[in-house]
Amino acid sequence: MRLYMIRHGATRGNLESRYVGSTDEDLLDESKRLLAGRSAPKAKRIYVSPMKRCLTTAELLYPGKTKKIIPGFAECRFGVFEYKNYQDLKGNEDYQRFIDTFGECAIPGGESRSAFCERCVLAMEAVFEEPEETDLALVVHGGTIMALLDHYSDPHRDYYEWQVENGGGFAMEAVRENGSVCFKNIARLDNM
Repeated sequence: MRLYMIRHGATRGNLESRYVGSTDEDLLDESKRLLAGRSAPKAKRIYVSPMKRCLTTAELLYPGKTKKIIPGFAECRFGVFEYKNYQDLKGNEDYQRFIDTFGECAIPGGESRSAFCERCVLAMEAVFEEPEETDLALVVHGGTIMALLDHYSDPHRDYYEWQVENGGGFAMEAVRENGSVCFKNIARLDNM
């Protein structure tokens, strides 16, 4: 099965390098204009995070097509770091611990990287239980893409190696081998 993962367009928080998890902000007008003029990979089923920035991106890329909202694909819950950036958090002991552990320690009031990744993988496993189609698209968050590719990539690459710009994404083959799924032939999407 062909699978496309597309990160939502840019928001104000993205431009300001903020941790935008549960803040439900929409896309910048400029990002909407850019996305509306692009052609998206062809997909028979489209899965979307419940956040406004993903819903808007999905509608701009796949106007009028049915989209299934998957709550488990929502971005990481950043707790006390939510909508703050490095400047806001420098000197914060919890934030320094978060940086030092590469996100593995739980964020006060939020999620650890491993808990977030587990949530994303469980959501993806539910998608795989649905009847197979040849082409699927996920319109989600950068963190969601990183979590899924960290888990399923073959050959494996680490979480932080899968960072992607707003409106960018990856194309891949989802292959079932020995009862489990892996993603092969992963390539960046052009013109997204």
